[in-house]
Amino acid sequence: MVFNSDIFLFAFLPVVFVLFWWLRDKKARYLLLTISGYVFYGYWDWRFCFLMLFSSLVSFTSGLMIQRAREQRVKRAWMIGTIMVDLSLLGFFKYYNFFAESVHAVAPAFAPPLLHIILPIGISFYTFHTISYVVDVAAGRVRATNNLFEYLTYVSLFSQLVAGPIVRFRQIEDDLERIDKPPQTDEMALGIGFFAVGLIKKVVVADTIAGLVDPMLANYHDLSMAGAWFAALGYTFQLYYDFSGYSDMAVGLGYLFGIRIPQNFNAPYRALGIGDFWRRWHISLSSWLRDYLYIPLGGSRRGPIRTNVNLMIVMLLGGLWHGANWTFVIWGAYQGLLLVIDRTLEPWTKRWPPLLLRWSTFLLVIVGWVFFRSESLPMATEWLGKMVGIGTGTGDIPRTLMVMCLLCFVAVNTLPETWDIRFPKTVRWAPVYALSLVLAYVFMNGSDSTFLYYQF
Repeated sequence: MVFNSDIFLFAFLPVVFVLFWWLRDKKARYLLLTISGYVFYGYWDWRFCFLMLFSSLVSFTSGLMIQRAREQRVKRAWMIGTIMVDLSLLGFFKYYNFFAESVHAVAPAFAPPLLHIILPIGISFYTFHTISYVVDVAAGRVRATNNLFEYLTYVSLFSQLVAGPIVRFRQIEDDLERIDKPPQTDEMALGIGFFAVGLIKKVVVADTIAGLVDPMLANYHDLSMAGAWFAALGYTFQLYYDFSGYSDMAVGLGYLFGIRIPQNFNAPYRALGIGDFWRRWHISLSSWLRDYLYIPLGGSRRGPIRTNVNLMIVMLLGGLWHGANWTFVIWGAYQGLLLVIDRTLEPWTKRWPPLLLRWSTFLLVIVGWVFFRSESLPMATEWLGKMVGIGTGTGDIPRTLMVMCLLCFVAVNTLPETWDIRFPKTVRWAPVYALSLVLAYVFMNGSDSTFLYYQF
């Protein structure tokens, strides 16, 4: 089930919304949100609901045991054990065949057999939710909840279940504790506003560009030099409007149920350096990697060489987290190398004109997205080769794509982020919100296209 589908917009969401505000009891609302989260998830494949439930029960129990333990070694043992369980599940379902294929490529005699494994949707995201919870409990940053349905609500909250943002328990703990509060007009207005903007980003912008870029990349052998650049630029905007649109919709849905989900994007294509880019792009992931991987590795406290090594490790794993493909590993290595260079040259680059910094950063990001979008390393290398005039074809560039790229370039450099919009909170603006949703629905044209980050 996706946010831009008829069944979600006209059946699932209205029913859950009405029932939620009709129920007044805290336990009843926890139960409703938990059940709705599992229905939302199970609509794709109900069998994997048990996997998510198992992961949730393990981390919930571990949190309680860590909270009750007096000795630090016992707390640490529970934390490490839970992390190993979570990562083992993620590793098996997402990376087993990738590992087997990689071994087979270099040592066929030692390669384990390939298995028919279905990747559970959203497993990368809810695994990070459960890991952050037990680590925070062990570190004393949050108290373990003894309310099972409160915790199940946190993990299975349908607004951010399958593609983020990656929400930490302590970020929404207060809202979950006050889940029985009466509806707030300002939150409803924010919810509808965020959801409308996100839906427009997805179905009007991202899907339109996808319809132009995907056919070009399906025949990437025929790309001309200009076509290769426009395909890369188009995908750059498609990915941003698709994922930021999803994130806006997730935030909006959270507000509709009184839960404040944190910001995930902050004008990333206006970044003044790669480090700045990662403070603006997929904020919930980059901050998660910083707090739960980079800092535990030593961060920047052990000298420049160790800092650079830590950056490379984090970005390599961050790339692999996105998908079991060498293209993501290379993309992660590329981003790590750029971060190392950015950090090394910062004393000089900070003197550059802001416009030069912004455009050079944007160019480097575009090149990185080539690896991110490519289905294989040969595709990535050929695509990049065509961008510098090697082996170019004669494929045409849709004029609509040129116009969309120009409009998107202007938009990302001038329009405010959704979080900076002051949504009117009075009733008289309700028709405007309704009209925005209707227009977005018209653009959907019966399409239930999935969000790009669902695959991760």
